[in-house]
Amino acid sequence: MKALRTLTCGLLLGAALSVQAAPAHPAPARNAQADHAISLVAWRDWSEAVFAEARATHKYVLLDVGAVWCHWCHVMDATTYRDPAVLALIGKYFIPVRVDQDARPDLSRRYEDFGWPATIVLDGEGRDIGKMRGYREPERFAARLEAILADPSPLHAIEDEDRDRVFAQGSRLTDGVRDELEKRWREALDTNIGGVRQAQRFLTHDPVAYGLARAGRGDRDAERWVRLTLAQARALIDPVWGGMYQYSTHGDWQHPHYEKIMETQAVAMRLYAQAYRTWGERAHLEAAQAIHGYVKKFLADQRGAFYTSQDADAVPGVQGDAYFALDDAQRRALATPRIDRHIYARENGWMIEALVELYGASGDPQVLAEALRAARWIVRHRGNADGSFRHDATDRGGPYFGDNLAMGRAVLALYSATGDRQWLLRARRVAASFHRFAASNGGGYLPTAPRAVSKLAARANIDENIEAARFANLLFRYSGDPRDASLSDVAIRYITNEDVALRYGMLPGALLATLEASEDPLHITLVGGKRDPRSQLLYVAALRQGGGYRRIEWWDKAEGALFNPDVSYPALDRPAAFVCTDRTCSLPITDTEDIGRYLMLP
Repeated sequence: MKALRTLTCGLLLGAALSVQAAPAHPAPARNAQADHAISLVAWRDWSEAVFAEARATHKYVLLDVGAVWCHWCHVMDATTYRDPAVLALIGKYFIPVRVDQDARPDLSRRYEDFGWPATIVLDGEGRDIGKMRGYREPERFAARLEAILADPSPLHAIEDEDRDRVFAQGSRLTDGVRDELEKRWREALDTNIGGVRQAQRFLTHDPVAYGLARAGRGDRDAERWVRLTLAQARALIDPVWGGMYQYSTHGDWQHPHYEKIMETQAVAMRLYAQAYRTWGERAHLEAAQAIHGYVKKFLADQRGAFYTSQDADAVPGVQGDAYFALDDAQRRALATPRIDRHIYARENGWMIEALVELYGASGDPQVLAEALRAARWIVRHRGNADGSFRHDATDRGGPYFGDNLAMGRAVLALYSATGDRQWLLRARRVAASFHRFAASNGGGYLPTAPRAVSKLAARANIDENIEAARFANLLFRYSGDPRDASLSDVAIRYITNEDVALRYGMLPGALLATLEASEDPLHITLVGGKRDPRSQLLYVAALRQGGGYRRIEWWDKAEGALFNPDVSYPALDRPAAFVCTDRTCSLPITDTEDIGRYLMLP
């Protein structure tokens, strides 16, 4: 679940260590240059050659997966990986490999349930024989390594079951599985303080998005929980710089981990903007704008694209809670937490889609301009000739499904926001690249193309397949091409398989994806010239309407027929909007206020 992906390092430490504690010694920043230059461990890069060497030398591979922004990764560098006993064990029995999870989405997806740092021991065949979640102090870490050496039996791998199973054509959630997932979702909701019942509180997309969908269908309990969660989660927005902290510990919203990663900013911006469009409450728009202000100020590259994250750690010896309690001038007088300035297609896709959502809520043309500028930069510098996308400039280890999925969603959102057909064409071109990621057994999409993956990256990721099902289904509604519907079916077959759907506990994303696949989206079409100011005002008003599942398009007859001309519209002497719901279609609407009024009719 996405909830698991957003968890970070040190999940099992509890009260044993202070959340904000600084390392005893300054920890090197987690990036390739710093690691190779400063670390006492001779870290290697991930490659097939490492495993060949492990087989030849009868050693094991010690894989360390972490993040630039991860506080406990820094602590582990400063303590565990400087300990003489640990260093001796690694030097004698292991080949140490370090991976930045933002740079390698395949390995991030593989081990995301562990949070960061994740430590995995593998044999020369690439089989997992030991896993450790979060920070381990030197004595415990050394003891665990010795235990693995004493019994290096390969761990049972759940992905082997998926590899052998053939997934049924056109499967959907059965009534029993649907009822069980609905039950799990409701039981997980904390109706007292919001969020999901677990030690960490954070704003994760699928539970809230499904709650919004249920609320739109008259579910008052879901509406109350979503409103409560969004209100409580505002405690994680930095009151000085804006932006949302990654999560809070202690089972409440008042003990934040202070790193600010792009996924957190994008998810929160989208949800608050959608809530504002749904209920019109100013607090939701202000929350989205506070997050946007932070991203624009700290994570925006001057060329138009966006960076990846910002650390929680600012000054060694200064606790995080003390630092982030300071005002702007006091913080800057000490230091500014490090920003990871890598520019990845996936993270930019997330933010472009979020900016489009904010534009729909606010009508601010500057927000749309930022989304367009970022999209054009990514197309130029991360785009391939066939319409697919690279992760970064070199795409080492790729191509990655996540980059193409995120950018596909982003450019489809831009088509909805602008009516500019180039963006729909781009969405269709990137979707056409999905086939290269499809598992041979029909078991969804893989994080990397099958020809490029090793045993470590071959498992389909549930979150990416949920998003792929939703994206390709919506693309089909715009294009009318059954080939796009078939792309959704590949993911649907995987996420609706009973063994898969019930494996992950609460899975509201599967409920959301199958709900959308079973019905038409809210459909608003503006018919009128794109240079006509009346058309422009109506289109901005149309973008403010509806929930998360909607098809909004602009038909300027001078451009020819729409891609999916499934509705006939009358010839009029002025621009007009037409609203189609699951029950009825409106008469021509020429007043901006009347679009919303029509949707409110019983």
